[in-house]
This record gives sequence, structure tokens and C-alpha cells, in this order.
Amino acid sequence: MRSAPAIGAALTLACGCNFAPAHVRPALPTPEAFPAEYAGDSTPGTRAPGIGWRDFIEDPRLEALVGTALTKNRDLAIAVARIEEARGLYRIQRAERLPTVDVNANATKTHIGANAGSGVPAGATAATFESYSVGAGVSIFELDFWGRVRNLSDAARSQFLATVQAQRAFRLSLIRDVASTYLASVEAAEQIRLAEATVESRREGLRIAQVRFDAGITSALEYRQAESLLTQAETDLAGLRLTKARSENALAVLVGGPAAGDLPDALPLARQASAITLAAGLPSELLVARPDIIGAEEQLRAADANIGAARAAFFPSISLTGSLGFASAELGHLISSGSKTWSFGPSLNVPIFNLGRSKGNLIAAKARQTIAIASYERVIQTAFQEVSDALAGRRYLAEQVAAQERGTMAQRQIAELARIRYNEGVVSYLEVLDAERNLFAAEQTLLQLRRAEAENLIALYVVLGGGAIERQ
Repeated sequence: MRSAPAIGAALTLACGCNFAPAHVRPALPTPEAFPAEYAGDSTPGTRAPGIGWRDFIEDPRLEALVGTALTKNRDLAIAVARIEEARGLYRIQRAERLPTVDVNANATKTHIGANAGSGVPAGATAATFESYSVGAGVSIFELDFWGRVRNLSDAARSQFLATVQAQRAFRLSLIRDVASTYLASVEAAEQIRLAEATVESRREGLRIAQVRFDAGITSALEYRQAESLLTQAETDLAGLRLTKARSENALAVLVGGPAAGDLPDALPLARQASAITLAAGLPSELLVARPDIIGAEEQLRAADANIGAARAAFFPSISLTGSLGFASAELGHLISSGSKTWSFGPSLNVPIFNLGRSKGNLIAAKARQTIAIASYERVIQTAFQEVSDALAGRRYLAEQVAAQERGTMAQRQIAELARIRYNEGVVSYLEVLDAERNLFAAEQTLLQLRRAEAENLIALYVVLGGGAIERQ
């Protein structure tokens, strides 16, 4: 006969069984470094996760709007509520690993009459019986020999942690979306000021053309050309005002409503780019910096744990029920050594005829693991692409802005020379028309590129894992 310590050791060993596959992080499905031509690793920089978003954003108005969005955005509130939901589900599943103890108390009084029926002896008188009981009991507590309950608890925990990371990822994307929408609004405002100045200039040009036409100096063609130039600017102005209105409406939704109080003045697009130089780092650093990647790995952990639970379902399960308390026919003698009661009963459940169901659950669990691995690798590849695109944008958009600034300066000089030559009668008004059209287009393009550069730098900060903290 085995000794008690041997039996205890055997039970401990049995309870330590775990059929879940060991979690192994898949190999990095991307190159080991970002493209050297625009990664800029030779330039000293700061890692994005260590920079607070308030420190990275230069515009005080944008900073205030992002702060409001992180407090009032409705989608972010939903994400936070989902964390609480997942936390509750995890607590429920974790509670299955501990026995449920119920305390109960009963009092009954039974009266049997003299003529109650054949069960009462002849000549017996009526009687009243009383009984009292109090105790605590454990109802169907599964001994987790094969780790089924433990794996289900681990899966619920990983699902909860994945939900936390999803909320963090949404928070970062919200910073990016607010910045992008805000910069679009700032660009539209500057485009409107440019268009308004252009409209005023062309109205003056049309007035001068009218005077010259009335004096017989020029033909009706030049007057109509000046009129066409004005209507084009007026059309562009109306379209820009529509764009600005839509951007502000979208920004109000992202922020969660009208911003409270007076906001600081916005910076011009030329000053929106952050002065902080971001270091690209290595793709492997994204595994611990990006919440979407961390969340995908938690989903993979949950899939591994579910395989363990599905495998454990093939083995018998043992459950225990028991109670301990007091019972007596007199309330005054209820709590006494002579009225102690107890019960204990194990039950064994052996899966025999549900083998097909268990196999189906295991196949499904393995398929979900395959999906989780592919999803994890896909998230990493997407992150690598986002960082690579933003790094390329940092270099080439800066080059575009510099070239466009030079081109706009040259186009402005061309327009001035064309106006002077026209006033001197050297060229036709058509040359002035073309020069002013080209200047207006060049100035619009410069504003678009400046907005794209500022937006790209915010995107680079976010995709590198920045935005998780308020300050350094």
C-alpha cells in the first residue's frame, strides 16, 4: 500500500500536467534592418517610445486637441470598456481554478396528524418534528489533473491582455488621426488665405483690364482672360472652404465634441515639423514597442492555451463535492460536537462517446493557432512597411519641400517679370495669365508638401511606438 507522501507526490505530479504547446515567438518575417538609404541610423536620434507625445508635438493647439481627444473620444471610451469586460471574463475563468464554497442554513418544521395515512401506526397521536442545520459545502470542484481549467484561465488572461494592447494601439492611432485631420484643416486655412489674396489680386487685374479695354488699349480677349483667371480663383476658394469645413467636422468627432475653452493659436505649416530627430532602430525593437504586435502575440498565447485545454478534454475528469456542518432536532443543541455532519463524494467522468467532439475541438484549436501565427506575422510585416514608408517620407518629402520652395521662389519672380513686361507692352496678357496660374499652383503644391511632411513625421513617431506616455 502506498504511503500518504507518495500519493501526495503523485497528485502533485498529475496536477502539474500541461498539454499546451510551449509558446515560441515566430521568427521575424522581415529583413533584420530597415533600408539603409533612408533609415538614417548613422544620424544620432532618440527612440520614439521614450518621447512623450506632448514633447514631440510642436503646435500647442494640436497638443490641446490631442489631450481632449484622449479624454472624450467615444471610440476610445468603448475600447476602455472592452478592457473592463475582458477583465471580468478573465476573473470568472480564473475563479474556476478554486473551489466554490457555499454557506447554507435550514430550519424545517413538519406536522403529522393522527390520521395521516397508512404510514402512521394505529393509535398514534399527532406529532410535530423540527430540524435545524447549518454548514458549508463545495459543489463539483474539478481537480485539474490535466491542466484544462488552468489553460482556459491562461487563454482568458491572454485575451484580456490583448484587449489592453488593442486599447493602447487605438490610443496611438487616435493621436495620429487627430494630427492628420488637424494638419489638413491648417493646410486648408492657409490655402484659403492664399486663394483670398489671389482673388483680390485678380479682381484688381480684372478692373485694370476693364479700364484698358474701355480705353481701347486692349482687346476683349485679354479682358475675358482676366475674367477667367478670377473665376478660377473664386472656384478654388469655394472648394477650399468646403474642405476646411469638412476637416473641422471630422476633427470635432475625433476630439469628442467642441474643445473646451480658448485654444492656443495654431502654428503655420512651415513650423509644424518636430525638432526631435527620431532614431529608426531595428525591426526587432518593434516587437516590444508596438501594442498591435504585443496584442497579436497575446492572441497567439491564447491559441496555445486553448490547444492545451482541447487536449486535456480527452482524459477523465475528477470532481469533488463535500460539506461540513451541524444538524440537530433542537436549535439550542445545533452547534455542538454531537451534531457535526459531513459528506464527501468524488465523481469520475470518462469521455467515451464524445471522442468525435473532442477531436473536432482539437482540430479547431490547432487551426486557430495557425491563424494566430499568420496574423502575428502579418502585423509585423505591416509594421515594417509602415516604418519603412515613414522613413522614406522623412527623407524624400524633405527633399521635395526644399525643391518646391526654390521652384515657388522662381515662379514668383517669373510672374513679376511677366507683369512688368506686359505693362511695358513687350508680351501679351496670355503670358501673364500662364505665369500667375503657375505661381498659384506652385504655392498650393508647397502647402500640400509641407502638410504631408508634418503628417509623415507624426506618423513615423506613432509607427515606431511613440505616443504611449505624456511626458518623458
